[in-house]
Amino acid sequence: MPQRLLKLGTRNSPLAMAQAMEARERLISAHPGLEVELVPVVASGDKVLDRPLADIGGKALWTKELDSWLIAGEIDLAVHSLKDVETLRPAQIVIAAVLPREDVRDCLVGAASLADLPPGARIGTSAPRRAAQALNLRPDCVVVGIRGNVQTRLAKLAAGEADVTLLALAGLNRLGRAELGTPLNPRDWLPAPGQGAIAIEARANDPQTRALLAAIDHQPTRHVVEAERALLAALGGNCHSPIAVLSELVGNTIAMRAALLSPDGAEKVEARISFPARDSHGPRALADQLLAQAGPAIRAHFDPPQKG
Repeated sequence: MPQRLLKLGTRNSPLAMAQAMEARERLISAHPGLEVELVPVVASGDKVLDRPLADIGGKALWTKELDSWLIAGEIDLAVHSLKDVETLRPAQIVIAAVLPREDVRDCLVGAASLADLPPGARIGTSAPRRAAQALNLRPDCVVVGIRGNVQTRLAKLAAGEADVTLLALAGLNRLGRAELGTPLNPRDWLPAPGQGAIAIEARANDPQTRALLAAIDHQPTRHVVEAERALLAALGGNCHSPIAVLSELVGNTIAMRAALLSPDGAEKVEARISFPARDSHGPRALADQLLAQAGPAIRAHFDPPQKG
């Protein structure tokens, strides 16, 4: 296959750039002589930091600039944190590669554990999943909205806007700052769908770039994150929906455990299921089980697609 210059679009935050550099290194390693140029963009989600993401456009604010550049041919591929990619994507775009998943856990920054927080402590997060899980475990605490990239949130924590905050351990690992946080035990605290995975998207009608990316597509990670995204789609979840999921691939079997919560954390339902990798029925069955258990305070935040 002839080599050429590939333009790789990415958000310009330090974490996004670190993820883009990992993607570039894997591509060049798989295809010696390939040239990959990083093309940074300031995403809309990085521009508006004073309101919750769910109130100003949701996950699309992380992807829309890169989507438009990709569709227009200004870049050849785009790299994203998979958890920030909407479940429904434009028909012109495909997830052509998923890189090996990092640690899926969240971590607490500012205290050794949630149990150590004093009553009334301020937990800084704008993620509905994190807010709901925090309030479920510590209803005596207060959630305050903190948004922005990792450095912005750490600066807001240092400025006293919150007593603690919550970050993905994968991001801290990729930034070389894992010492800042205490990982939360998945027995009590489940991550977001797709957390820790990097997705690389390409145009659906660009077989040459898709073939290059196929060489670095990590199938075990793809199987698991596709199942988690299928669960999210079957639930009709969106950026307002407190949903958490933990999956493990053993052989050809995915063991998936998921929880739905009310935004205030007062109600929580949890279920688990095992199914073969690439079996779309497993995630749908788990979604049905969770919604059947959920009360109105939870179901109001999910809009599952009609069957039939």
